[in-house]
Amino acid sequence: MPSPSTVAYGHYWAEAKPVLHIASGDELTIGTLLTSTPTRLEGAGVKPEDVEPSLRAIVDSVKDRGPGGHILTGPVYVRGAEPGDVLEVRIKKIDLAIAYAYNAFGPTSGFIPEDFPTARMRIIPLDRQAMVARFAPGIDVPLRPFFGSIGVAPPAARGRVSSAPPDIHAGNLDNKELVAGTTLFIPVHVPGALLQLGDGHAAQGDGEVDITGLETSLVGTIDVIVRKDMKLTWPRGETPTHWIAMGADKDLVVATKTAVRQAIEFLVSEQGLSRDDAYMLTSVACDVRITQLVDGNVGAHVMIPKSLFTGRRGR
Repeated sequence: MPSPSTVAYGHYWAEAKPVLHIASGDELTIGTLLTSTPTRLEGAGVKPEDVEPSLRAIVDSVKDRGPGGHILTGPVYVRGAEPGDVLEVRIKKIDLAIAYAYNAFGPTSGFIPEDFPTARMRIIPLDRQAMVARFAPGIDVPLRPFFGSIGVAPPAARGRVSSAPPDIHAGNLDNKELVAGTTLFIPVHVPGALLQLGDGHAAQGDGEVDITGLETSLVGTIDVIVRKDMKLTWPRGETPTHWIAMGADKDLVVATKTAVRQAIEFLVSEQGLSRDDAYMLTSVACDVRITQLVDGNVGAHVMIPKSLFTGRRGR
């Protein structure tokens, strides 16, 4: 659970000290906190008694912060994970930890800050029984909770990396498909992988255009498996119905080309298609989506339907 001694505040880093050691195949229950401060939450209308004590303790006492702003639980050292391996994170269950979320934007953030020159934060009640957010009278948002940030330490040469931009280490992907029942595959760059989770969302739209979704605190249960038999250069996802190829870059065109190339690579290596046929199939049957537009590195992903391969055996 998140506490001053079990979080990394604002970074992924190869030199971060592990707070827990686990074995490949272990089940891990992990809690995460929303990315805000008690002062901001109370200023937006949250009662002081409804602010999580762990958030107060972390904001008050953790001085080693940045360069990003997310409170990430971990890092978790996975025994046996070595550079070149892949860490398989099976997301088994995600529960809401509190009964509210917030959405906020500011004059220097979001996709169109020039149109919204003032800051605003809004507290949105979560109905955990109906699994909807009461956004406004007559407007209920279905809840699909997921961890916006699931990542490992980047290569040591990159140093201390901000928690904001996603990259080859995964991190702040903000991919709304990574709900319970899905799996994320992440390339390992340092011994032990150093897994961290945070940035909980109760729901989010593709793009996350104002820089936040329904930001909230979560408790999740995951299985963590070291894969020696896989080689990846970028994170990859799998849902019950789709495979997900991913890309990220400061330039949306570059990020999208990376995601499309990753989809082609998957279709060639895992489904046995020629490169020409894989390119064609991506165009006629797969969906290229904007993941998020606001995290420094923007993200794109390709949804590859498993239904295309009914009756066909992949490699």
